[in-house]
Amino acid sequence: MTAVQVAEKARSAGIRLVRFLYCDNDGVIRGKCSGIADLETRLERGIGLTLAMQAFTMLDHLAPYEGMGPVGEIRLVPDPSTFVIAPYAPHTGAVLVDMVTLEGQPYPADGRDFLKRMVARAAGERDLHMLAAFEPEWTLSTRADGVYQPLDESGCFTSTGMNTAAGVIDEIVEALEAQGMEVEQYYPELGWGQQELSIKHAPALAAADRHIHYKETVRGIALRHGLFALFAPKPWVDQAGNGCHLHFSGWSKDGTANRFYDQTQAYGLSTLARQFMAGLLDHLPALVALTCASVNSYRRLQPQTWASAYRVWGPDNREGALRVASPTRSREAQSANVELKASDSSSNPYLALGGVIAAGLDGIERGLELPPPATTDPHLLSDDERRMIHADRLPQSLEEAVGNLRRDQVLIDALGDRLAGSYMAVKEADIAAFASEDQAFELRQHAYKF
Repeated sequence: MTAVQVAEKARSAGIRLVRFLYCDNDGVIRGKCSGIADLETRLERGIGLTLAMQAFTMLDHLAPYEGMGPVGEIRLVPDPSTFVIAPYAPHTGAVLVDMVTLEGQPYPADGRDFLKRMVARAAGERDLHMLAAFEPEWTLSTRADGVYQPLDESGCFTSTGMNTAAGVIDEIVEALEAQGMEVEQYYPELGWGQQELSIKHAPALAAADRHIHYKETVRGIALRHGLFALFAPKPWVDQAGNGCHLHFSGWSKDGTANRFYDQTQAYGLSTLARQFMAGLLDHLPALVALTCASVNSYRRLQPQTWASAYRVWGPDNREGALRVASPTRSREAQSANVELKASDSSSNPYLALGGVIAAGLDGIERGLELPPPATTDPHLLSDDERRMIHADRLPQSLEEAVGNLRRDQVLIDALGDRLAGSYMAVKEADIAAFASEDQAFELRQHAYKF
């Protein structure tokens, strides 16, 4: 759609405000709203935003970073193709934006532009067209006196859990489908009140865009039912954590051939897929700074929690950082994909997926080989057995992960100096802020931020 078409659609739907949304360097969805009167102009030229916002932390502290203070502006310029009528807010539309300089150029600290660049690079350098799907877990909760509690105490995959959440889930499904997001599966997960509802894959940029709309929809509909949808990696220390597993595959330009699939090779993985996965494993100690992006994330990345504590891969191994998903019978080529389990919703989806592509492309360029697969829980292996499959522990804190990112020149170069520098400044400010507080403060502050 063009800006004029979006404005006409908004007016015909009785929209009074349109949200211009972006995801910041700390995984928080932020934005500004335009009224309807001058919507066409703002859709074409954008809304002003202070340069400081990409240095804001989840606690609304301004991380010190040169050029991101009180002086200077960029513009939030909408991508009209992302416009939706928001079923969760009255008379409201939502559109996702690109960050653009006053001269009309992409802002170097914009995560969405980073993913665009990585998508274009994969297509241009390797004729590899990435499809992806974010698969988030989240917890329905109540809140009393500022304290969040799970909606119920139902078990994993139980019909009791389905019945307890049926009203809100039904409305969420309707709202997602109204925005063009096809729901594929739903079930109550292991944790009390925990839900998993997945939508269909899409080209990489659209997949990240949809994840933003998805989270806005789930939280908005839950609020209409007097509930809170928590996407925090670990809302409670005694309950299962919330991941956001990232599925991906690489295709031919015409979309007819899954270039990650080769029926003649083990597990149906092509040489290209193996090199891509080897690149991910090689960079994973740094990559998790983008995919497991909060202090709270590392409470989830523990052994024997099905969250992936080790840098290993395996066929349908849910303790591995990379899981080769078993394909659908008679649709093997169409359904073959890889899942990154070391990922959660505290990440900026554009940075997470862009980082995955950058790491994978490096694996292809260097012709890296996969280590042997983990066919059992790596935590149960001896030290010698883990060394044979290169099963190192993943970072155990955000501080460790950010330190690895700072030393990973491939990812730093892919991000660019301004995006990488401002991102790490924000994360280091978080690390310092939470280090001076207790566990209760961490859990409370992470619960409803993402």
